[in-house]
Amino acid sequence: MNAIRTTMLLAALTALFMALGFTIGGKGGAMIALLVAAGMNLFTFWNADSIVLRMHGAREVDATSCPEFVGLVHGLARRANLPMPRVYVIDSEHPNAFATGRDPAHAAVAATTGLLAILDRDEIEGVMAHELAHVRNRDTLIMTMTATIAGAISMLANFGMFFGGGRDRDGGQVLATILAVFVAPFAAMIVQMAISRNREYGADRGGAEISGKPRALASALAKLANGASRNPSPVVRANPAASALYIVPGSGRDSMFSTHPATENRIAELEAIADDMGLLTAAPRPAVVAHSSVPKSRRRVSALDPTRRR
Repeated sequence: MNAIRTTMLLAALTALFMALGFTIGGKGGAMIALLVAAGMNLFTFWNADSIVLRMHGAREVDATSCPEFVGLVHGLARRANLPMPRVYVIDSEHPNAFATGRDPAHAAVAATTGLLAILDRDEIEGVMAHELAHVRNRDTLIMTMTATIAGAISMLANFGMFFGGGRDRDGGQVLATILAVFVAPFAAMIVQMAISRNREYGADRGGAEISGKPRALASALAKLANGASRNPSPVVRANPAASALYIVPGSGRDSMFSTHPATENRIAELEAIADDMGLLTAAPRPAVVAHSSVPKSRRRVSALDPTRRR
């Protein structure tokens, strides 16, 4: 099923790419766009994970440079019966995490230092279990390819806005401008259609099963949504489609084009999962405050934060 969805997604994105090429350069532009799209699809299939990790400035860590975090991921991968993924840390105050890679044998997981600084160990375990559930469910290929190709379409649209008048000065420029203005949200809509919100529910359930701590994941989602709204992702500002990769939206806000269910609904679902697992109701947690709003003198240093920042 995932293979069919991926093929349909790539066909739709290629058609949109060709339409933009036609707007900018007529039939010749459409043919060039087709060739570029075909090459881009092939290149992205093999290299999308590297593109996304480089886009975020991620650095790989190991048992020497970040022993507790890597050890945590190793234990979760063993429980999920998955190969050990590569582990990356992103130096960013924006609190989030994602998984990437074309299959479980070539998977990578990444978390920002912002996430590691505001979550406790159980919450980090819940988040990384969620990401490994995406790997196990083979969601990562379509998520990563969508983010990279939709970003390329947005860039082409911006190019068309400035250079689309060469083909037809009377009508081509107007059409190119209209496409350039509306193609970014349209690309986001394709992302929403291609990446069902049920993927996040499925990964939440899988993460709860792998970690055995659904309420810790629920607590993490609340903290991350709050922190992301206060400190949006700089990558998402440049490429909105990248938000589909994250465990919570990169802007911290749900919208009509959001690829994520409402955080409140995900938390309610995790509470139901905890009840089904027979877990006792956890004691009420204190109100979540974003890391950036806590005075430095009162900030807790996470044992899993490799920078040990205060």
